[in-house]
Amino acid sequence: MNSLFISLSIFAYLLGSLSFGHLITKIKKIDITKIGSGSPTATNVSRALGWRWGLLSGGLDILKAIIPTFLALNYLKNDWQIIVCAILSTLGHIFPLFFKFQGGRGASTFFGASIVLTGPKFFLSLFSIWILIFLITRFASLTNLIFPWLFSIFLYFYFPFSYFIFGITEAILITFALRYNIERLLQGKEPKTQLQF
Repeated sequence: MNSLFISLSIFAYLLGSLSFGHLITKIKKIDITKIGSGSPTATNVSRALGWRWGLLSGGLDILKAIIPTFLALNYLKNDWQIIVCAILSTLGHIFPLFFKFQGGRGASTFFGASIVLTGPKFFLSLFSIWILIFLITRFASLTNLIFPWLFSIFLYFYFPFSYFIFGITEAILITFALRYNIERLLQGKEPKTQLQF
């Protein structure tokens, strides 16, 4: 097996495991696990420290998927190996090695990897769907649940089949990470306009 692929795979997972929500709040001497949902999402960071810190946390989470996916896309020739590296960023984000495998919901790393794989123009044009769903439902968790599945349909028609598998795999991971949100949605207890990154 390609040693570069193995190295990039490990790098993607470990970088994904850097939970910036945990790190930022720890620096500010706040225990994020005792705030709101208890998860290191950008939303929870916003609850603890304000929207600017939440925005920083979310931006860094997107970046940690952009970097390994960009490296894989430029230095690996096999589409499937590229996709594995992209997915490992989200896997690390949801199940971070350094934080007892308790991470975010995966949407931010999905966004970051997708921007690199499909190009900013294509991704941003489809991100309008995310905005539309959110404006209709007012549930960011539901929006983050639906969007990856819809995005995968476009990947199927416009990109190699491996990209479609990337989308479906990410959608499955995000659905699993949002399982408690889904329960609250079904019970009518999920708060509206709550971003879950």
